[in-house]
Amino acid sequence: MGDLQKEEFERGRVGEIEYDPLPSQEKFHRSEARFKGFSGPIGSGKSQALCQEAIRQSYLNAGRTGLIGAPTYPMLRDATMASLLEVLGANEIAYEHLKSENVLILKDTGSRILLRAVEEFERLRGTNLAWFGVDELSYAPEGAWLRLEGRLRDPKATQLTGFGVWTPKGFDWVYRKFIETPRAGYDVILAQPYENRFLLEKVPDFYDRLKDSYDETFFRQEVLGDYLNAGGSLVYGAFARGVNVMPTLTMDTSLPLCWAVDFNVDPMSSVVAQISGGTVRVLDEIVLHRARTDHACGEFFRRWGSPRAGVVVFGDASGASQKTTGRSDYDMIREFFSDKAVKVSYQVPKSNPPVKDRVNAVNARLRNARGESTLLVDAKCKELIADFEQVTYKEDSTEIDKNKDKRRTHLSDALGYLICEEGGRAPIGERSTRLF
Repeated sequence: MGDLQKEEFERGRVGEIEYDPLPSQEKFHRSEARFKGFSGPIGSGKSQALCQEAIRQSYLNAGRTGLIGAPTYPMLRDATMASLLEVLGANEIAYEHLKSENVLILKDTGSRILLRAVEEFERLRGTNLAWFGVDELSYAPEGAWLRLEGRLRDPKATQLTGFGVWTPKGFDWVYRKFIETPRAGYDVILAQPYENRFLLEKVPDFYDRLKDSYDETFFRQEVLGDYLNAGGSLVYGAFARGVNVMPTLTMDTSLPLCWAVDFNVDPMSSVVAQISGGTVRVLDEIVLHRARTDHACGEFFRRWGSPRAGVVVFGDASGASQKTTGRSDYDMIREFFSDKAVKVSYQVPKSNPPVKDRVNAVNARLRNARGESTLLVDAKCKELIADFEQVTYKEDSTEIDKNKDKRRTHLSDALGYLICEEGGRAPIGERSTRLF
């Protein structure tokens, strides 16, 4: 058992908790966020993390009341309670189970754990809580979480905490609250597939067996823990947040910045990237509403200034067409940067690649047939990530659905222009010919 458990589990009791957390479980327990989540595929140790965190909170908040919930009573009884009682028994933690009230009392601390199904969430009003945890949160109504947040108000609690564990279930309220737009006080740990060494030691072919039983989409959701769009066929099906998204990507000043632009009025969208060692690294995204090309140039310059190695511009071939002013979008870019003394070159085709080729090129970068990834995205590029996770084809069609959400497709299009133009060519900086 690690220092985390020795330090915190032993407060208020003699002995040790038999628990050797996996890396994702350790991160989950160490998180000090008021509200934290553990998202992972089957076999990633979600139930164990939930129960161990509940016990940990019971000792940190000795004598106070907490709550463990599950979406329905059968799930609470057959899965959540069974796991909790197993952990308590294995560690010889004395407790009393008041079955009529569905309450556990830990005898050495006097802490109470309410056991509740949260499907009828209006019944959750009442008692102040020091902590709460919800199993399989993605199958619970959002109203249940909100009611529990409101009950997290015990003035004598040492540490007020709400937590949940879940298997991904599309872009639901849990995804929106914990992942899509993280808010202050929230944290989420995304457990990785194949991380559970204890499971693989006992059943080495566990995941291979599931490949034979599940279709590809269900396998990716349940076994790999991917967030998938349940309402249509994903365009960028090779994207995996745990593989392609990095917490932070930093600029290499020895390399030029690649600026790829999609000339759309609302929003005007572009990505800033670098290509290093054959890998495309997306550092930033620029999304401006009701903006012109010169506004996009100004925002790029405000953020990135005049890179020492220069800027290479990629984008939609239609941007070379002249406007009513007689200037094309690329003319505007050229004029803006010439005034700023920025060294700029252009890699823009005479005509756009077929959509199918562009999509295939991006997917191959995200994850090719060998399972290799050569496309990384900084976590702050939330709109690009949303494109990868949510852009779909129209039903029974190979045409991208651009009408379902007007915010989608623009950034992935821009990046696709870069990848198509860059792929298979000489490294950036070694070409002097202009393409338009």
